[in-house]
Amino acid sequence: MKLKVFIALLFCSVVLYAQTQYIAEESIENVTARVRKTDANVFGHAVDKNTSEHISFITIRVKGSTLGTATDATGHFNLRNLPADELTVVASGVGYKTKEARVKLESGKSIELNFEMEEDAVMLDNIVVSANRNETRRREAPSIVNVVTAKLLENTNSVCLAQGLNFQPGLRVENNCQNCGFQQVRINGLEGPYSQILIDSRPIFSALAGVYGIEQIPANMIDRVEVVRGGGSALFGSNAIAGTINIITKEPLSSSLTVSNSTMFIGGTSADINTSVNAALVADDYRTGVSIYGSSRQREGWDANGDGFTEIGLITARNIGFRSYFKTGDQSKLTAEYHNLSEFRRGGNKLHLPAHQADITEQTDHNINTGGVKWDFFTPDYKHRLNLFTSAQKIKRDSYYGAGQDPNAYGLTNDLSWVAGAQYAYSFDKLLFMSSDFTVGTEYNYNKLTDEQLAYERQINQEMNIKSIFLQNEWKNKTLSLLMGLRYDKHNLIEKPIFSPRVNLRYNPKEWVNFRASYAEGFRAPQAFDEDLHLTAVGGVVQIIVLDPELKPEHSRSYSVSADFYRNFGKVQTNLLVEGFYTEIDDVFYLEEAGVDATGQTQLMRKNGSGAVVKGINIEGKVIPSVKTNIQAGFTIQQSLYKEAESWSENPNLAPRREMFRSPNLYGYLTTSYNPLKQMTVALSGTYTGSMLVQHYGVEVDDDTEVWTPDFFDLGLKLSYDFKLSKGAKLQLNGGIQNIFNSFQQDFDTGETRDAGYMYGPSLPRSFYAGLKLNL
Repeated sequence: MKLKVFIALLFCSVVLYAQTQYIAEESIENVTARVRKTDANVFGHAVDKNTSEHISFITIRVKGSTLGTATDATGHFNLRNLPADELTVVASGVGYKTKEARVKLESGKSIELNFEMEEDAVMLDNIVVSANRNETRRREAPSIVNVVTAKLLENTNSVCLAQGLNFQPGLRVENNCQNCGFQQVRINGLEGPYSQILIDSRPIFSALAGVYGIEQIPANMIDRVEVVRGGGSALFGSNAIAGTINIITKEPLSSSLTVSNSTMFIGGTSADINTSVNAALVADDYRTGVSIYGSSRQREGWDANGDGFTEIGLITARNIGFRSYFKTGDQSKLTAEYHNLSEFRRGGNKLHLPAHQADITEQTDHNINTGGVKWDFFTPDYKHRLNLFTSAQKIKRDSYYGAGQDPNAYGLTNDLSWVAGAQYAYSFDKLLFMSSDFTVGTEYNYNKLTDEQLAYERQINQEMNIKSIFLQNEWKNKTLSLLMGLRYDKHNLIEKPIFSPRVNLRYNPKEWVNFRASYAEGFRAPQAFDEDLHLTAVGGVVQIIVLDPELKPEHSRSYSVSADFYRNFGKVQTNLLVEGFYTEIDDVFYLEEAGVDATGQTQLMRKNGSGAVVKGINIEGKVIPSVKTNIQAGFTIQQSLYKEAESWSENPNLAPRREMFRSPNLYGYLTTSYNPLKQMTVALSGTYTGSMLVQHYGVEVDDDTEVWTPDFFDLGLKLSYDFKLSKGAKLQLNGGIQNIFNSFQQDFDTGETRDAGYMYGPSLPRSFYAGLKLNL
């Protein structure tokens, strides 16, 4: 087996070296030719085919090159100094079908080219990258890729990533702490650490970043979020067992400026003020551009039951960053990005006093720096594609997790993550029996984490590195796609290397239906995860998670099958997705009470169970009866069981259970939008969370209980109206209600001995908000 793997890797290395030599020669020619002044120009506009209205921010690019721009606020574009040759110009945009047009350019002449864009509300023609790390039409992707658009974030008044993820099938965001607001996203019933969160396709989201990270990423830095449920491609990490969430940040396409503010009153009393600025500047020759974004958030703490302790904590946050590019040639581009986040959050009581003078305080002060550089190259016919990348993230966190006015409960955490790699893809006209895309690459992940909590005599000093090699081949045409991949990972905390195969099959017997099936294997190493770095106050003391010295890696196998139907009934567009999933986990991790430590704090030990099975069905439907109306809804029916009953408490009255906690058997979402007027949008959105089993830790072990929660339906309404100020300027006023029916938890624990982790259901009570957005 080792010999076969060595031969395969040696072959891939030789291929990569040979093709890289070819690419280097071609790139030199590109750089030499890139400075030109042909005065061969293409100008024009993009309009909606049904309404004849001009459309802003439609991407206009020259096929087979990096040359491109976007329509401005008036729907017009101008491409200057293009090659004097016959070219294909492509127009694309979210919610519209991609259009192509051939033009023949001559030096010193300009050509007018106008596009009539047809609506594609189900977004079949939109380009996604998360299925195989290559740009692919969503219809032809080997696995299902759901997209959270910037428009969806706006219609649901989502000010951060966490709020927007609820509106996808199989996804559910939950709040796990009354004090500090620790959140996690579950995909297909599996908790947060089973998912991989990427920023621009890079796995730079560490365990520490995962504690509060999905709430720390502001919506204004997001262009879109691509979600792949299940193992997906071999190109992504083997810890992507439940799925992958890929955050695509905004790239500058045309010069613009946007300023917005949203002010919410949580429960009608506590203010949550969010202000954001986005600016983009693109050079006249479109070869350089930069987008800059900044945001500020000030949220007051909110007390649900008048006991003086928060159920929603205080947040003060600042975020600033940029994404820029420099087109080093007509077929190559260098991209650099960076963002800084500083965030202070606190929950408990007596928020105006120093942390150690309150009865309970969970407080963190984060400073996070994240950046990356990548270089992309492709040949004009897209046969060769090379990507070199590196990204890093540095986190410094000062914290206080304590009860009983403990002056020593302060802590310090430092975290450094770094990833670097290369990926090469070659398109075969025919390989064996069909055209195919062959991809090979390597990736190195490094993470060093130190966490000191002196009051509890706890110190985590964890250093990890993962050396990975991946290869896959996708045979494909419009009717059939077969993707087969293999990933090799050598984790320094696991003795033997792990091989993870991935297989995806797509079959389109008709244009209106897609059938897909997938199989993936993955693993989780015996390490500290995000929840380990969050200490919950229970019964006046703190719960600390420790690792069983005999903890073994988890191994998983994931299967899925789906049918995706698209039919138009006259002008009514419809889409129905039915997806079944089944995940089996060996040596599954679970937490069990393990008494108290030397400092008197409660210990929870992460141990291996016999295994677990999570299975279910996702169903999603879309109906677009007209250009004015869009309706989308989805729900998940699932079951999450351990193979054998497991204990979580030392309470002898609680029998071991097979059911996984905090995993409802039924949950779903709804989003609708209606434009009664061109300038006006009425958006209705909501989530449903079925009953689930949750743990409730008591002051004493004998007080531990299990609770079946009620179900919840959280419905929100938003109204917005756009005022045209000038030809390129627009002002939007908006307002709405979150959780109209106040479907919210009613049995929170009270006082300083409460279980702060006893929290479930919607993250907000009935709340009111108003906002404005200025586009220039």
